[in-house]
Amino acid sequence: MSYCVVIRGPLGVGKTTVSKRLSARIAAEYISIDRILDEDGLWEAGHLSEFLRANEIAAARAEPMLAKRTPVVFDGNFYWKSQIEDLVGRFRYPHFVFTLKAPLRVCIERDARRPKPHGIEAAKEVYAKSTRFEYGIGLDATCPIPSILRKITSRLFDHPTPKRA
Repeated sequence: MSYCVVIRGPLGVGKTTVSKRLSARIAAEYISIDRILDEDGLWEAGHLSEFLRANEIAAARAEPMLAKRTPVVFDGNFYWKSQIEDLVGRFRYPHFVFTLKAPLRVCIERDARRPKPHGIEAAKEVYAKSTRFEYGIGLDATCPIPSILRKITSRLFDHPTPKRA
């Protein structure tokens, strides 16, 4: 069955770890919005237009997989509701959006343990932008990763969103 999964949340919350493990578990293609922004030179000032262009590229990469009945997992901060709606609106397949949640201090601590941390100020800024609205299914990202993955996979087959025409 083809469907899209969006994993969003602040820097250091565990989006990439969860997204990659989820992709392996459900035999999905993994697409990082941050990687697209970097590799395609789209990041200039963090404007919505840059992220919408990343959505275009991500959708073009995802569509062939979805057409072959391979699910796709997107990983990103998603600072704007309109960015999420733009991405999922590009597909005629069911979609699921999960927001990983953790206190700012947890995100800062996790970022500090990376080989190349982004730093406290970046973590604070991204946290403020990515947590200013609720969207999708909220999940406590302080739980163990296997628990988060079980919660996500149980939702994938219980409550699909309708296909778009």
